[in-house]
Amino acid sequence: MEIISQFAQSLIGGLLGMSGIEIAKMLVMWAIGGILIYLAIKRDMEPTLLLPMGFGAILVNLPLSGVIDQGVDPVTGIAAEPGALSELFRAGIDNELFPLLLFIGIGAMIDFGPLLQNPKLLLFGAAAQFGIFFTITMATLLGFSITDAASVGIIGAADGPTSIFVANYYGTQYIGAIIVAAYSYMALVPIIQPPFIRLVTTKKERMIRMPYEAHETSRTVRILFPIVVSVIAGLVAPRSVALVGFLMFGNLLRECGVLGSLSETAQNILANLVTLLLGITVAVKMQAELFLTPQTLMILALGLVAFIFDTIGGVMFAKLLNLFSRKKVNPMIGACGISAFPMSSRVVAKMALKEDPNNFILMQAAGVNVGGQIASVIAGGLILNLIAR
Repeated sequence: MEIISQFAQSLIGGLLGMSGIEIAKMLVMWAIGGILIYLAIKRDMEPTLLLPMGFGAILVNLPLSGVIDQGVDPVTGIAAEPGALSELFRAGIDNELFPLLLFIGIGAMIDFGPLLQNPKLLLFGAAAQFGIFFTITMATLLGFSITDAASVGIIGAADGPTSIFVANYYGTQYIGAIIVAAYSYMALVPIIQPPFIRLVTTKKERMIRMPYEAHETSRTVRILFPIVVSVIAGLVAPRSVALVGFLMFGNLLRECGVLGSLSETAQNILANLVTLLLGITVAVKMQAELFLTPQTLMILALGLVAFIFDTIGGVMFAKLLNLFSRKKVNPMIGACGISAFPMSSRVVAKMALKEDPNNFILMQAAGVNVGGQIASVIAGGLILNLIAR
């Protein structure tokens, strides 16, 4: 009974120290956390990230929560009572460790074979980054600082780790909203992309067939590719070296042929574990006072704009090439350059089959998709080079 009494006193004391508005905000954040958990479990939308993020949002919005810093000195910034998630945030996100480790896992998952067989597909990945720069412009016009605008615009990369890396580099206070937007829209690719692809293409264009001529890519080429890409990206955009380098290192683990067990570990155990830690850790930035702002709604809207214009930009680039090419490409593959691998390529392949049951463009779509992965990382590095923090 004494324990129950102490618990009740602690609960009441925590609630009494909050205003009505603060309690309402806390309940809203609990609801947001619950929605993220629902989407992860019921809708199977990025469950390895949205579930820990949703649970973390509830944890950090409990009164006097012990998982976040309490009693922070405004001068020294040192907490009187350090919180476990706050410490984890400083150890894994403040220094970009988690995003970089995750890139190793992503790189180990990617097969660049379709891209190596048709290198020009990389151009579609580059074109599909249009939404990033368009959104940066829109965000500045809406009153965001240039660094915050850059952090918001990178949502269009459709690449969670890149979004986290850039947002953390600029120290934006909106990192929680940016990460929620980036991963939520990635999960919603099958819903977001099809209507806008249909909007800018005709049925005839969607039925264009692209015969796939498969040929084996030598092991030497596969090994040299991640090394050469890292060097070129480093020369073009030096600040992208960490992003591109860790992604390509993961791919080198896959392709070298002598580290099979490490490659499998990176693809599965490492990627899943880091994603889980990343999800629950970024919840530190989902505290009500940081998250429930008008800017959050604007970021969610701008993130959607970035995704839409990335999709349209890639498709329109493909249509432009068709004006000057005798061998037409199905413009839908341009939409795969948004980097949401492999969801986007699957969506486009299904759309082609729906228009023509004998139209198989999955391999070409996958080639553009992995090209978009490289292009989005380089785009992130270019932004870091062009915009000083």
